[in-house]
Amino acid sequence: QVQLVESGGGLAQPGGSLTLSCEDSGRTFSGDTMGWFRQAPGQEREFVGVINWSRRTTRYADSVKGRFTISGDNAKKTVSLEMNSLKPDDTAVYYCVARTNWHVNYWNYRFYNLWGQGTQVTVSA
Repeated sequence: QVQLVESGGGLAQPGGSLTLSCEDSGRTFSGDTMGWFRQAPGQEREFVGVINWSRRTTRYADSVKGRFTISGDNAKKTVSLEMNSLKPDDTAVYYCVARTNWHVNYWNYRFYNLWGQGTQVTVSA
């Protein structure tokens, strides 16, 4: 059974950095697409970034492009999200996601069937 587990959330100051990590604790995930979504209070789930190993590609939301970097280990099925130049607007619960293969609607949370429990990121002075 796939169990995505996130770690690394917490409190950061504006302009600061945090790195989130995600792994499949069940060691059963065999797909090639993993990524991150986030959800702020009262907001819809928002795409952050995705990595696909077969296509060797990454995609980012415009709101984080240039500040966040997604990386991962295909053999270990782990994914990380390095977040720099954090802003208060980045405050949200961040969710690790996964799916078996690439989907053209990679930005749509409805196309991901595997989710972690989420980790809180708070950006505040």
